[in-house]
Amino acid sequence: MKNREKWFEVVQELRVDSARKQKRGLHFIITSVFIWVAIFVIHSTNMPILTKNFFTLCCSAPLMPLALLVSKIIKVDFQNKGNPLTNLGIIFSVNQMLYILIAMWIYAGVPDKMVMVYGMIFGAHLLPYGWLYQSKTYYIFAVMISIVVLGVGIYYPANVVAGLMIAIEVVFCICLILEVQKDKEKGAR
Repeated sequence: MKNREKWFEVVQELRVDSARKQKRGLHFIITSVFIWVAIFVIHSTNMPILTKNFFTLCCSAPLMPLALLVSKIIKVDFQNKGNPLTNLGIIFSVNQMLYILIAMWIYAGVPDKMVMVYGMIFGAHLLPYGWLYQSKTYYIFAVMISIVVLGVGIYYPANVVAGLMIAIEVVFCICLILEVQKDKEKGAR
């Protein structure tokens, strides 16, 4: 039993370290705002829907370099190599690539709903970060994004869904900033 308690204590310390050094993944969420702005712009044009969907899928390509840039600006330890849970965070992200296959099927199968599905995939992939960063914000936004985007996406066009995602992501960023601020205050004590 003592080994189990020790193991739990070590994992907790690693989670706290990850949340603090990586500012709860704030650099990726800030970057996602820019990606959703690009998707909004794309779906506000008169291009054919399949062209819009192709460019939408391309919007995720600059995620890593943009997140790296944002991490330098907001002073985040991007790799946090000393923490083995960083690899778990990478697995959480890579897992999303499997779900993108659903969006690729929707791309041609139901092209008007691809952005909705893309948004739902984005929201759902956030759930395990709630555990990693000990963040209620991630838990709440993972569920909320998936449900709200489904509800709005059924009735409204893709540019409305993308605009909604921009608004949600900005609020998400603010909530994470507040959590990061609490982490700083706890660390100062």
